[in-house]
Parts: sequence; structure tokens; C-alpha cells
Amino acid sequence: MTPEGNPPAPEARSPKRWIIGEPLASEHLDGQLLPKHLALPIFASDPLSSVAYAPQELLMILTLGGLSFLAFAPWVAAVVVLLLLVVVASYRQLIKAYPNGGGDYEVASKNLGEKAGLVVASALLVDYVMTVVVSVSSGVDNIISALPGLAPLRVELAVVFVIVLAAVNLRGVAESSKAFALPTYVFIGSVLLMIVVGLGRVALGDAPVAESAGFEVQAHNLAQTAFILLLLRSFASGCSALTGVEAIANGVPAFKRPKIRNAQITLTLMGGIAIVLFVGLTALALFSRVHYAENPCDLIGWAECETQPQRSLIAQIAAATFGNNSLMFFVLQGATALILLLAANTAFNGFPLLGSVLARDSYAPKSLSTRGDRLIYSNGVVLLALAAIVIIVIYQANLTVLIQLYIIGVFVSFTIGQTGMVKHWLTLLKTNPPNRGSIIRSLSINGFGALLTGVVLIVVTITKFTHGAWLVFLMMPILFVLMIGVNRYYRDVAKEIEVDPITTFGSQGDHAIVLVGKMQKPVLKALDYAIAARHVSLEAVHVSIDEEETENLIIDWAKQNIQVPLNIVASPYRDISWPLICYIKDRREEYGSEVVTVYTPIYIVGHWWESLLHNHKARRLRQKLMLVHGVTIALVPWLLDSSELIYGRRSRPIPGQERRGEPVRSHPIPRKPLEPVAVDTTSVTVPATAATGPKSSPASPPMKPRARPSNTKRRKRR
Repeated sequence: MTPEGNPPAPEARSPKRWIIGEPLASEHLDGQLLPKHLALPIFASDPLSSVAYAPQELLMILTLGGLSFLAFAPWVAAVVVLLLLVVVASYRQLIKAYPNGGGDYEVASKNLGEKAGLVVASALLVDYVMTVVVSVSSGVDNIISALPGLAPLRVELAVVFVIVLAAVNLRGVAESSKAFALPTYVFIGSVLLMIVVGLGRVALGDAPVAESAGFEVQAHNLAQTAFILLLLRSFASGCSALTGVEAIANGVPAFKRPKIRNAQITLTLMGGIAIVLFVGLTALALFSRVHYAENPCDLIGWAECETQPQRSLIAQIAAATFGNNSLMFFVLQGATALILLLAANTAFNGFPLLGSVLARDSYAPKSLSTRGDRLIYSNGVVLLALAAIVIIVIYQANLTVLIQLYIIGVFVSFTIGQTGMVKHWLTLLKTNPPNRGSIIRSLSINGFGALLTGVVLIVVTITKFTHGAWLVFLMMPILFVLMIGVNRYYRDVAKEIEVDPITTFGSQGDHAIVLVGKMQKPVLKALDYAIAARHVSLEAVHVSIDEEETENLIIDWAKQNIQVPLNIVASPYRDISWPLICYIKDRREEYGSEVVTVYTPIYIVGHWWESLLHNHKARRLRQKLMLVHGVTIALVPWLLDSSELIYGRRSRPIPGQERRGEPVRSHPIPRKPLEPVAVDTTSVTVPATAATGPKSSPASPPMKPRARPSNTKRRKRR
């Protein structure tokens, strides 16, 4: 180990180290906590970036009824802003009450019960995956708006971006936040500049004119009911601006101290910036007369609708404000594409954190609660990336289709989480607290939030269900059942292995078996290890499947001056494991409940393809031996030359030694068992119930420590 406590770096860095960097010690965890200026791009990139497509989706749905329906856009946008204000205020209360992470899941679990918590968890898991898919697909859409020639590579670009995002996140929270900070602030600054310039031109009577302003729209005939549903559907699409708001509440533990205050300030900043950008872009889209259609060929007058991709709303506004293909146009498009791609980072941070909380509560595999080399929950990052890639490939990164699967999960968690907060404050009021007024105020905020988000959930479900959202309602119950099953499994295993007053353990006897295939150095090393352990009895066992090889082994055994008995077990059907298992069982029947330690060599290799060439037979044998009572397995590693790639270059052997470090001798060294260490038989007592078998002998107490030979007398072992 180095003085800093880090493992020494090998001479050649592995690809993993190039991608994610050197491992960090656990005491460096505080260094990965985020200040507010870095937490904002990490947690707020999703809600901030959603303003790039939320106004577009809102206006696109309204144009289904004709251009006259755009007059309703300000009112629909106003309701979205009101909802965003309520949700931000509600989550400030949640952060104050539950600062340990988990967000809506923890609130629902503690206040509404296990099933409500798992409904929230399943909804959030689905929503995090869809956040990555929609954000990346939207980012690629904006890249294609600036560079139409890349349209045929839409899916490939999306998959590559997901892989890059996962790799950056695997380097750790601190490094990923630094990488994401600049694009986020460039996006905010460039959009604010565009809004100021565009509205300034409107005030001066020179309003920007979008490239689609001259196109009419093929309207659909609407009945009165369809008219209302169209408005509701437009509102539901505009609500995509609220995605990611819950991420800060889920990630409070990632903030620097004071965590609650920093998280609340970051949440407020995020909400304020998102509202300004959303309102500004919606207003500019209306002033510049952007006409964006779900089906590009519904735009009357656009002859290239079938061959050219339709530019995104923000691209049309930028072209109208700054000039088509101007420097600021490309700056804004580049920043928009980056922020949309990096918006997936909100999910890459929230999904692993939620997975670790679920694993802690035994609702997810324990591997999701393990921090990787860079002190992040790396298994969660990899799982999220794989799920997102699968959906991107299936849906071909089509934003119009994918957006229909979006925001269902987040509003499920909003509604249940706010309902849980209402229960939390009502419970506190029953205790007659001194800060009763503050609690009533928080109760009112969360109560109104629960009511409003519940209504929006109903609207979103009705308007999006037949457009593909049914898939979300299918995935959520599947995740719910899986989490219940994982929890029940862990519960049953814990019950099975817990200590009880009935089960006792005891063994009588200590026998060692060294498995011998051919006369090779790994076998001699395993034999030396078994001799050094000084078992009560020791033997070598060879399972004979070829008589000629067996005869050669017996001759070599004698030549090597090995005084450990070599027993031959016949195997007429050329199987190694079953004859050996029968041999061990027969011995235990004869000698009682002794512990049988089986020594077997294992090759340590450095190349992945070498794993395909070694250890398969030994691995199958070990798996079967582990099912035999009273057997423990000792693996004796033998490092092949290629293992230097893993452990670094070893020192060269001194002159007179072979490559393995084994001294060159004219005669084999004697290998014979040492006398068992003398023990004090009065120091240990074993209950009579521990002994099994008719020929049990008194239990062997622990051996006394043996004096270690000096370095000059010890023979160097590999």
C-alpha cells in the first residue's frame, strides 16, 4: 500500500482505469459531496433542459386543432407554471422533513406503508429510465436540427451518448458535476440572452419571424369533447417541464453541509430558472409564429416535409432571433443538445441512489448498495444505461413516441409522496408541537400539492394512455412484484440462517486431501500448503481415468521423495467429482464428523481469453464438493506469467533461481507431513449433541500458535 492508503498502480493501466480513474479510499467520501454551484447542474439539468421541448410539445398538441388554438397557449403555460411553483414549494417541505435521501419513496413507506412505497419506487425507476431515453433522444433531435445529414444515424448517436454519460458518471459525482457544470450554465446564459434579444426586438416592433411562420396547418375536425381533451393533452405534454424536480429531494445526502439548507436553495434556484426559461420560450414561439406539427406534412406549403427533418422549436426561435446558421445559432444549438444529453445525468444520479435505498431495505439486490471504485453506486449506473439503450433501440430514438411514455411515473410519485407528507404533518400535529403554525403551513402546501398533482395524474393518464403510456402501467406492476419477491426472498434467507438455541456445530477430526492430477508445480505448492497447516492427518488423492497416466504419476511421486501417502481412486466412467465425493463420504462414515479440507490449485491469469482455457474442470469439481457435508475447500493460487497484467511486474528471480523463484536443486526436497501441534485437550469442551457418527472421537481443540521459522531457513514458495 502507498502512504496515502491507495493500492499501488500497476505499470500499465487497465482500460477500466483509463475510463473511470484510480479508486478512491472511503475517507475521501466527503470530497465527493457537492456545493450548490455544482449541485445545480447535477440535479437540475433535467428540469432545466425540459424547457427545450416542453413548450414544443405544448404547442404541437394545440396545432392539431388548427392555428387558432395557439391562442390558448398562454393559459395552458400559466397552469404549468402554477403547478411547478406548487411542486417546488412542496418538495422544500419534504427535504426539511426527510433529509436522508429516498425522497417520495421514503415518505410513502414511512407514512402510507410498504405497498405505497413500492408503487412510488417502481414509478420512479421507470421515470428515471425514461428520463435518460427522452433526454438523449431530444438531444440527438437538436443535433440533427443543426446538422440534418446525421438523421440516418439517430439511433447510433443516442446509444453512443448513453455509453459516454455512463462512463463519465462512473468516474464519480464530483468529476461528473465538473464536466456538466459548464454546458448547463452556457445553456442557461444563451437561452436567457435569446429571450432578452427576442423580446427586445418585439418591444421595438421588429419581432423575429420563424421559418415555419408562413405555413398553414392541416387541422383536425374536433367535437366539443375532443376540444377539451386537446387542451388537457396539451397541458399534459407541457407538464414534462416538471420532470426531475424530485431528484434534489432524493439526493440530499450528496450535498455539502448544511445539507438541508443547500438542497432547498438549489431547488428554489432550479424552479426559478426553469419558470423564466419556460415562459420566455413559449412567449417567443408565439411572437415569432412557430408552427410545429406532430406530422411534418400537416404543414401546408412545406414541400420538403418527407425528406427534411422538422427543426425543433428552439432551433427555429434561435434562427429567427440571431439569424439562420449564425454563430449564436450554433452556440445555442450546441448548448441545447449538450444540456439535453446531460439532463440524463439527473437520472444517472437519482437511479443509483434510489437503488441503494431499495437494496438497504431488501427490495433490490444487495449489489446496488455497493459503492464502486469511485465511491458511487456503479452497479446502478450500469443497469440504468443498459435499460435505456434497450428502449432507445426498440423505439428508434423517436422523441414524439417516447414522450408519451414520459412523466406518468413522476406524477405517480408526486401524488403519493405529497399524500404521505400530509400524513406526516397530521401525525406531528397530534403531538402538540411548539411550532404548530409552521407545521400547519407545511401541511397546507403539501395538501394543495397532493390535490393538484393528483388531478394532473388523472389528466395525464387519460390523455396519454392510448398513445403508448399503457406500457408504463404494465412495467410498474412488474417492478412492484419483483421488489416484493426480492424482499420476501431476503426475509426467508435471513430467517433460515439466523442463530437459534437448537442448532449446534461441532466436528471431531481434521483431515486434509490434496487433489493430484499430474506432477506439476501447482500440485507441489498445494501439497506444501497442506503440510504447513499441520492437519491431524493428510493424504494425496488422484482420481484415475487413465491407467498409463496414473502409473507415471506413481513413479514421479516416488522420484520427488514425497512421503505423503498417495491414494488412487478408480473412475471407470472418467468422472472426477463423483468418485471423489464417494471416497470422502466413505471416510466420514468410518471416522465420524471430521472436517475434510480439500486443497486444489487454481490458475490466476491476466487475459480474459485465458479464463476460457483454464479452471473449468476444477470449478465444476468445487461446485459439487461444496454440497458435501463436512467439506471445506482451500484454493491454492498459481500465478501464470500473464497475471503480471493484474498485479504489476514482479521482481526478477535472483541468479541461480528458475523463473518461478524455485531454487535449482540436484535432488528433490523431502515432502513429509509434520507432527500435529501439541494441544491442550482441557481447554475446549464440545456438547455431546455436536458429535455425529458411531465412531466419533473427542473433538480437536484449536491448535497452539507455531513458531515461525526465520527468513533464512524458510524455503521460498510461489
